[in-house]
Amino acid sequence: MNERPVSTALRPSACPGLLRIVPALDGGICRIKLSGGSISSAQANAVADVAERFASGAIEATNRANLQVRGIGREPAALIERLLDAELGPQNAAGDDVRNLMLSPGAGIDRKMLLDTRPLAEQILASLQNHPPFHDLSAKFAVQLDGGEALAMLEHPHDLWLSAYAGDGEVRLAFGLAGCPLDTAQGSVSLDDGHRLVVAVLELFLELARPEQTRMRHLLCEYSLADFLTRLAGRVSLQVMTDWRRTADSSVLHIGAHPQAQVDLVYVGAVPPLGRLDPTMLRGAAQLADEFGDGSLRFTPWQNLLLPNVRSEHAAEVTARLGQLGLLCDAGHTLTRLIACTGSNGCGKGLAETKGDALQLAALLQRHGHVLNVHLSGCPRSCAAAHTAPVTLLAVTPGHYDLYFRDAAQPGFGALHARNLTIEAVAALLDARSRSPLDA
Repeated sequence: MNERPVSTALRPSACPGLLRIVPALDGGICRIKLSGGSISSAQANAVADVAERFASGAIEATNRANLQVRGIGREPAALIERLLDAELGPQNAAGDDVRNLMLSPGAGIDRKMLLDTRPLAEQILASLQNHPPFHDLSAKFAVQLDGGEALAMLEHPHDLWLSAYAGDGEVRLAFGLAGCPLDTAQGSVSLDDGHRLVVAVLELFLELARPEQTRMRHLLCEYSLADFLTRLAGRVSLQVMTDWRRTADSSVLHIGAHPQAQVDLVYVGAVPPLGRLDPTMLRGAAQLADEFGDGSLRFTPWQNLLLPNVRSEHAAEVTARLGQLGLLCDAGHTLTRLIACTGSNGCGKGLAETKGDALQLAALLQRHGHVLNVHLSGCPRSCAAAHTAPVTLLAVTPGHYDLYFRDAAQPGFGALHARNLTIEAVAALLDARSRSPLDA
């Protein structure tokens, strides 16, 4: 058994971890990094218990498929101890920050997957935690791996991404740096070389980057991508790719019941409103996983959860019971498409109470019959969204927002459309825009 991690081994960072509780207006924040987004029912119950006993009861699903406990004020050491007892911590303290590997929530069960990425993910996570040089990576440095699943978050930027594709009679891994799988791939490797590629990229990054260059994009602003790839090719066998791009599925596959690759099995996706659960919700979902699934839950980059391996005939009952817990399983509900940061109730940088404003906006949009992807951000840091949403509301004062529409030609949130709008004015403007023939 591994030696128990201790928080004194962690380097200073503003990012919360399991062993580092970071203060906020509403109390401490503990971030629990999940392996592939997966958590057992027993572990879910442990999270619910510590949130209830040692914190405010607020549990957040993050956009990297992890969990956060908020409002920690009582006995933080005891909270950490309980989570470590549930095997939710790192293999060693220095490895906690760098366990940043995101998989598809459909890994191993998606009908369109080309391979089950979980064995490779285990190799990568082991190296991230146990190879001491990698502990110098930023807590934000992140890797993505997908196996060609239909259910995959393809818009989040990563320092390194790998995506399975089929070509010339074999499955290979395309990869890219400082972007996402919707970008043009910069090369490919065989499946056998997938782990070797990740290790080589990370080692080369650490050799070339100055201390202040914490992300791959920072390095590539100064260091030639072509030179990086040339040096990388000396460490792992690469094939050049110039025209391959991952294609996205337009379906809303993270909400509701969907067939798995396995016969007569489905997964059921449910959205906690605005990404926040309470202990009752989490315990209830864990009970359903035990009763109808395989005893596990999967959290997703859309800030919701899946119950995998449910028999098809039980899908309706599972969906209904998730609804009774206050979770949303209908993609037609406006609140399933809205994301909001903690806001001024919990964050000192927040200029508005974004979660309350999001609830108001959802009710107004639902009345108009619109289901839109909208992001409410309390400040320009955009903590709640890892990619640019189609519509962004940036708080300027309590209850007032600047409105942006995504525009690939413009950085940040996109094109500024209107300033200093109330939530009612935002709803009216979005309703009018949806009715305009120019947007039909």
